[in-house]
Amino acid sequence: MISVEEARARILAPLRPLAAEIVPITEAWDRVLAAPVVARLTQPPADVSAMDGYAVRAADAVVGAVLRQIGEAPAGHPFAGMVGAGETVRLFTGSFVPAGADAVLLQEDAAADGDRIGVNAAVPLARHVRPRGQDFAAGDTVLAPGQRLTARQIGLAAAANHAWLAVHRRPNVAILATGDEIFLPGDPIPAGGIVSSNSHMLAALVRAAGGLPVILPVARDTPEAIADVAGTALGADLLVTTGGASVGTHDVVQAGLARHGFALDFWKIAMRPGKPMIFGRIGALPVLGLPGNPVSAAVCAVLFLVPALRRLQGLTGDAPEAVRAVAGAAIRANDHRADHLRAALGRDDSGRLVATPYQKQDSAMLSLLSQAECLVLRAPHAAAVRAGEGLQIIVLGSEGI
Repeated sequence: MISVEEARARILAPLRPLAAEIVPITEAWDRVLAAPVVARLTQPPADVSAMDGYAVRAADAVVGAVLRQIGEAPAGHPFAGMVGAGETVRLFTGSFVPAGADAVLLQEDAAADGDRIGVNAAVPLARHVRPRGQDFAAGDTVLAPGQRLTARQIGLAAAANHAWLAVHRRPNVAILATGDEIFLPGDPIPAGGIVSSNSHMLAALVRAAGGLPVILPVARDTPEAIADVAGTALGADLLVTTGGASVGTHDVVQAGLARHGFALDFWKIAMRPGKPMIFGRIGALPVLGLPGNPVSAAVCAVLFLVPALRRLQGLTGDAPEAVRAVAGAAIRANDHRADHLRAALGRDDSGRLVATPYQKQDSAMLSLLSQAECLVLRAPHAAAVRAGEGLQIIVLGSEGI
C-alpha cells in the first residue's frame, strides 16, 4: 500500500491543464484564467473627485476665502475651461478635476451664496483627488493566469475593458457505477438491489469543483459490460468508476478496463476509508477507480478527485486545505493507515474550532456523512488525542461535498 500523499502525487503527475477557450465575461465566473488580463485603458482616465464638492487651487482654499464659481462638471461632463486664481468649479463624485485645480473642497466645508463659495476649512494639496492611473494604467497586467475568477476579479477585468476572457476548458468527467445490485434513483429496485447514490454524489462534487459530469449507464459485474460502458467515455478528460475496485470474485473493473488497454499505476492506499482505490490510464485518458462504499467514495473524491480536477483546470492541484481545530472528545491512537473521521464542527468559548468525531464511522452510512461538517485527519500511528488537544481537519463545505 502507498501513502495518501504518494497516491495524490502520482495521480497529479501526468495531468496537464486543458486547452484554453474564449468565453464572454458574463460566463467567466468560477472559471480558471488561462492568459494574463492586460488593461486596455487607464483607470481612472484622469484626475477625478473622490467626493461631492468644489475643484479649487489649494493655495486659494484657506479658511475665510471666498471663491467664484465659474461652472460645474457632473460625472461624465468634464469642464472645458481652466480654474484660475480665486475660482472654483462645482464637482460631484467621479467628476474630472478641471485643469488648474489641484484639490477638492468638500461641499459640507463650503458656504454657497449664488456663485460665491465661502471656504470653511483649509484644503491641503491633492485632498480628495484620485489621480489618473491610481488603480491601473493601460498595459498593466491586472490579472495573472492560474486563478479561479471570483466576482471581484470579474469586476476588475471589466474595468480593464475586457468583454471576453481566455479560460481553461472545464473537464468532462465520465462517471461509471458498477455492480449487479446497483440501480439508478427512480428505477424499480428488485430484491437484493440498492440505489446508486455514488453517481449523483460524485456528479455534484464534479460540478462544485468546476467540471462537467456525465453519468454513464450502470455496468453489470462482467468484464464485457464494463468494457462496453467504459468505451463510451473514451473521449472524456477523466473517467471515474465507483465500485468493483477490490479483488473479490465480482470486482472486475480492472478486467473490463483492460479490454481498452488500461495500464494500472497503483491500487490500494494506506487510508481509511477508501483503501481499495485504482489509478491508471487508458491511452491518454486518466482513470480513477473509487470504492463502492459511499463514504469511502466521498472521502477519496475529496482527497484525489478534487485536486485532479483543479490541475486539469490550470490550478496547482494542492491537497485540500487542512486547518487547525481542537478535539471535542478523546480519540484513540491510530493504526498503520491514515484515518479520516467524519465529525461535527463547532466553536468553544474562545472561538476555536472544535471537531467532535461521530461514534460510528461506518463507510456505508450516508446519513452521518450528510451531517458531517469536517474530516478529522489522523496520520498513520498517530498518538491518542485527549479532548481539547489540537488536530487537523478538512472542512467539507469548502470542498463542495
